[in-house]
Amino acid sequence: MLDRLFTFLFFIYFIVTAVTCVLIAVVIRIVTQPFDPRLIVLHKFASFWASLYIWGMPAWKVVVVGREKIDQKATYVIVSNHQSLIDILAGYMIYTHFKWVAKAELFKVPFVGWNMMLNRHVKLKRGDRQGIVDMMKAAGAHLEQGSSVYIFPEGTRSTTGEMQPFKSGAFALAKRAQVAILPVAIIGSKDALPKGRLSISGRHIIYVRVLNPIPYETFADEDVKTLTERVHDLIEAAVRAG
Repeated sequence: MLDRLFTFLFFIYFIVTAVTCVLIAVVIRIVTQPFDPRLIVLHKFASFWASLYIWGMPAWKVVVVGREKIDQKATYVIVSNHQSLIDILAGYMIYTHFKWVAKAELFKVPFVGWNMMLNRHVKLKRGDRQGIVDMMKAAGAHLEQGSSVYIFPEGTRSTTGEMQPFKSGAFALAKRAQVAILPVAIIGSKDALPKGRLSISGRHIIYVRVLNPIPYETFADEDVKTLTERVHDLIEAAVRAG
């Protein structure tokens, strides 16, 4: 009963902050777009907005390890494992500029989807060949402009906590754009908010481990399949190490 009340109160907090923040985001977009084509200022606000839900939830604590490994002037394809909806909030907390690649359905969700459209994140229509082509084109354009792109290569959340095989799109994108890969391991989010459940219970510490960037020069001659498996194993080892 207490867990349900706690979840309900957090839902109210989410709605109130979302209404306020989406209005602020619209103003920021209008004011900054003429001199900020990559929407860097808007992304900084989105990161703050996401952080509000971590700071305002006593049951969750996100600890980012290795943020200093990120070169804020570099452009990356950022890849990480995916266990929970909290991973999106946790990803924002690395506090670097990027565009999400997310399933098209998320863009239809009130507040969340509006924020994604305002920030010009990248839609992916899963199971649609043309959708994949469009995603690669849009993501490639962002990389060319100097904005990193953040992808969950598993394609969907793991229900067991065990990592699923990575799809190769993110790694083909990195090779095509000739940019570095930034691997990120997210640990502990599954238990904080498991897939298919919206109730909140217990206290959970979620670790976001930023691993060493992988420069383009080190995989320029590596085939996409091998690169995909190598980065998967690297992140999986970090997840298992905790």
